[in-house]
Amino acid sequence: MDYQHLLADRSEQMKANAIREILKVVGQPGMISLAGGIPSPESFPMQIFSRITQQVLDTYASSALQYDLTEGFLPLREQVSTLLGSRGITASADAVHICSGSQGVLDGIAKLLISKGDKIALEAPTYLGAISAFNPYEPEYIPMDMDDQGLIPDALELTLKTHSVKFIYLVPTFQNPTGISLSLERRRQIARLIQKYNVLLVEDDPYSALRYRGEDLPAIKTMAPDHVVYISTLSKVFAPGLRIGFYAAPRFIREWLVLVKQGVDLHTSTFNQAMAAEYLRGGFLDDHLPRIIRLYRPRQAAMRNALDTCLPSEFRTAPSDGGMFLWVTGPKGFDMMALYRKAVKNNVAFVPGHFFFTRETEGVETMRLNYTMADEPTIETAVKKLAATIEQM
Repeated sequence: MDYQHLLADRSEQMKANAIREILKVVGQPGMISLAGGIPSPESFPMQIFSRITQQVLDTYASSALQYDLTEGFLPLREQVSTLLGSRGITASADAVHICSGSQGVLDGIAKLLISKGDKIALEAPTYLGAISAFNPYEPEYIPMDMDDQGLIPDALELTLKTHSVKFIYLVPTFQNPTGISLSLERRRQIARLIQKYNVLLVEDDPYSALRYRGEDLPAIKTMAPDHVVYISTLSKVFAPGLRIGFYAAPRFIREWLVLVKQGVDLHTSTFNQAMAAEYLRGGFLDDHLPRIIRLYRPRQAAMRNALDTCLPSEFRTAPSDGGMFLWVTGPKGFDMMALYRKAVKNNVAFVPGHFFFTRETEGVETMRLNYTMADEPTIETAVKKLAATIEQM
């Protein structure tokens, strides 16, 4: 049977996630992966899972195995409300909704808000998963310039003056892919701009808990609450396989997102939500997060030191105080795809940076490097191999 004619027109916009395709290479014997954006298994609180599982069965019994509210398991929403309060975000349990990872709500927002041709303003580069979620609905992207302090507010204002955008999408803290954080003053400027131009901001915040240096920065949601959909996740600080994300949004938006989710999966796994509720209620996150920081901090330092020491002086690493990635920019026109192909033959994998841009011609001389999945000696070995490959080119 010819199935091709059955496909909807929007399927033309669906492409395999480039990073997922690259990760297929990682399984090759001897390969060192600096490619994935995944937490180290060493960061999972394995020692408490049996205890939490028993607590879930004792506390919630069969209700943890039953259908539940689309908005989310109430005990978890109450705990997330408290977690958001610790980040300066005021949101009652009723105003907090649970999703299947932050990716679930990105897809929901796209389905709800994007019509073909709508303009979406975002950083250049930006999170590839957001592009994958938005693409099927055929928006027009308006990329905005960044520097070492994140999105440049003048670029945002120019965009808002010259385009009618449906919404703005930003990852302000330890951005994926660059690891850069938006400065405090720029957060304030962006909050003023979205209020001035009356535009919605989707603020994606999966990494802010992973800070290795410096002071915490407030979410933009704290500065312009009625203009921001704030999204976060427990994937980086608990277990990504449980697929627990959450968001706080203006009431109008979240009521519509409930209808969208009802058509997709009714609700996120009740049992997994109950596990997350007990993880937060029992204070396990407060206990375990410092261990994750102690695991990742030296790995980031090892990678930065190796990059600064081993790569040619024309290669520059963006500043980052946390998260999971470092971003390297080579000399203008340097072909990172060619480097990737040669590096893989030398048993090192990374992600060429052009995949994170909405314009295919941009970012050819950039690459994203992940440090959470390898120990310090392995990271140093991998960067030395990259440097040697660059010299060969």
